[in-house]
Amino acid sequence: MQIDSTPLDVLVRLDDAIAEKVELTAMVDIATRSITAAVLRPTTKAADASALLARSVTPETMRPGWPEALRMSHSVLPHRRLLSIDERLEHAAARPVIAPETIVCDHGKVFVSNNFRASCRYLGINLQPAHKATPTNKGTIEKTLGSVATLFAQFVAGYTGSTTDRRGRKLEDGPLWSLPELQSLLDEWVIACWQTRPHDALRDPDSPARAFSPNEKYATLLESCGYVPVPLGTDDYVELLPERWQAINAYGIRIKHRIYDSAELNPFRRKHSGVAAKKGLWEIHHDPYDVSRIWVRDRQGGRWITVFWKQLHRVGVPFGELAWDRACEQVSGGTEEQIADAVSALLRRAYDGPGAKEDPPAKRSRRDRRAAARTRVTAGDRPVPDTPSTEPTHDDGTDIHLAEVIPLGLFDPLANPWRRP
Repeated sequence: MQIDSTPLDVLVRLDDAIAEKVELTAMVDIATRSITAAVLRPTTKAADASALLARSVTPETMRPGWPEALRMSHSVLPHRRLLSIDERLEHAAARPVIAPETIVCDHGKVFVSNNFRASCRYLGINLQPAHKATPTNKGTIEKTLGSVATLFAQFVAGYTGSTTDRRGRKLEDGPLWSLPELQSLLDEWVIACWQTRPHDALRDPDSPARAFSPNEKYATLLESCGYVPVPLGTDDYVELLPERWQAINAYGIRIKHRIYDSAELNPFRRKHSGVAAKKGLWEIHHDPYDVSRIWVRDRQGGRWITVFWKQLHRVGVPFGELAWDRACEQVSGGTEEQIADAVSALLRRAYDGPGAKEDPPAKRSRRDRRAAARTRVTAGDRPVPDTPSTEPTHDDGTDIHLAEVIPLGLFDPLANPWRRP
């Protein structure tokens, strides 16, 4: 399989009337020319490339509004036989589920990052970088991304063209799709058009006059290659997140001026992790789109420990590293509490809109609006790795005493309200 990223020539409408281009990251199977996964992001990160691996081995579920003809049971794919092996395919769309053996990529920082390499090792995938400045080593994905631009992008509202002279005037003022809506349209197009469209490179030597579609080629090769389901659990999604190695101090774990702490870290504070190659530091996985929690690997217990940010109660909406970095620029040298309050104020100003009384339009810079728009569009479109059984605790050194709860009696509409009980 081959993977690559490219800017999509379509403007999308983010929050607060921000119009921007997005990046398309896709993975294509060489044998069947199937697009097993395609993700749109404002800026592609290593976590997005790892999410492609998870989407490739996970069935695409039918979504509300999609026609019934897109179901796998209505396609040429052997749905009945595959369903007896993998129960996840019961409500799946007609997109092949392929576990890669080898992935060819370029030398982009996203694909040669430690996170993407670790994700490939975890799933047993051989990562093979192409030669530098040699796009012909991965010509299939290059051609596929070009086909997405000619067969899909140019028919979408907000198409900018390959150059600025083909864009037209005031395109950003016209009707534009939001990023989730464009992602849904792209997923539907891959299933309805790309997977059923005859491909000139998919010809059988016994019948060279006929060109097969990716789904037909997949159904043919399935007879010789077989199918092995790769179910992913909550711990598997944590494994695919970016990692970093840090010490567990007496106060917890500090990441970019944020302190994460939990009572479950007590046995590991200021202790050696047992990994000599990392100088005794502890393995930590984090989500760049959600700074509310991190995961610490307990090598002795064989589990992940969920650790929450101590100042999580100060910000009422989820946000990522982009909004945090922007707030750090605004509050240079500030404390953790001040930066957290700056993030909350930034997101609140952006979500309230220019009509808010306490936020005149002149004070709302384009960088603030852009950071808030990108934060919100990536806030809730990722799989949640786990759901902790307990809520995060905020230990600020004060004891909280709950008041006594006095239940109210039943209301009697016929009783005299002036009579003393």
